[in-house]
This record gives sequence, C-alpha cells and structure tokens, in this order.
Amino acid sequence: MTEKERMVKGMLYIASDESIQSISSENKKLIDAFNNSKGEECAKRMEYIRKAFAHTGKNAYIEPPFYCDHGWNISVGDNFYANTGVIILDQCPVTIGNNVMLAPRVSIYCACHPIDACVRNMLYELGKPVTIGNDVWIGGNTVINPGVTIGNNVVIGSGSVVTHDIPDNVVAVGNPCRVLREITEKDHEYWLERLHKERSE
Repeated sequence: MTEKERMVKGMLYIASDESIQSISSENKKLIDAFNNSKGEECAKRMEYIRKAFAHTGKNAYIEPPFYCDHGWNISVGDNFYANTGVIILDQCPVTIGNNVMLAPRVSIYCACHPIDACVRNMLYELGKPVTIGNDVWIGGNTVINPGVTIGNNVVIGSGSVVTHDIPDNVVAVGNPCRVLREITEKDHEYWLERLHKERSE
C-alpha cells in the first residue's frame, strides 16, 4: 500500500513520500496560477480550480487567495462560494454539497498528528474526512476540525470551532461549536416576507 493510499484511508502515513508529493505538485501549480490570476480573469481562474479538484459543480466560485494541500481530495457541489482566505487541508476527502457559502478565512482541516510525541516525531501523520451538506452557510474565521460532518440547512456562526458533528436544520455557534437553535418554518416565513417587502419598495 502506498503512502498516498494510507493517507486517504485515514491511516498513519509519511507526508513527504514521493507517491504523495508527485501527484500534488501539478495541483500546487494550478493553485498558484489561480492565486496569481488577475481580477478580470474569473472564468480562467475557475478553470484552474476545476482541474485541481476532484469535482466542481456548476456555478462554483472561489475568491483568491485560496490554499489547499492537494486539491484532488476536494469535491464541491453546485452554487458553491468561498470568500477570500479559505484554507482546506485535504489529506482525506472533503465533500461539500450544493448551495454552500464559506465566509472569509474559513479553515477546513482533515490533517491530524499523533498525540504521542515519539510517534509524532517520527513524522507520521493521519487524517479524517470532512463532509458538509447542502444549503450551508459558514461564518468567517470558522475552523472545522478533522472528521466532522455538518448536516443540511445549517448556519455556523463566525469564529466557531467545530469539533463534533452538527445535525440538519440548526444554527450552531461557539468554541466548541454547539447548537444554538433549530431553523424552523418561522424563519422561512420571516425572510420571505422581508424579501417581498424590501424588494417592492
């Protein structure tokens, strides 16, 4: 089994191994090209991302600068938006659904290190996958830790540190991130009423 295969499966691996570095080197060039592109080159910019990611849905857009470790472990759905300064450490698969918005400086971390210093100092690492459902808005400076699953129709408040799974249909905030309340039909009614009122003025 290669070190790359061990990494993707969440097993202990050596990050400097050639089986990982060789396949990631071209993607790093694509991400560099993305970050160095000019403001008017939006379409060209996203072509770099489509080549780097495992899957990129329709109408996906990322504001530079953007950083990821590999790219080929990242899948994003339709209407994905990431604001400036997003970081994804994709040692394991990062799977993001449709209609997901990431505010500035959101960080998604799959990377882990052994707690034991002896094994850690032998340069072994490991990872855990991260999954984000559909219709999710994640506030600025949020950190999503390894192994977390965020459900559908979720709002994560800014500055949160998400250490555990978050269920569907909730607002969650804090460090560690906890469910604040459910998202209900009243929220839907309020925002539709406000939309109709403000757009008719």
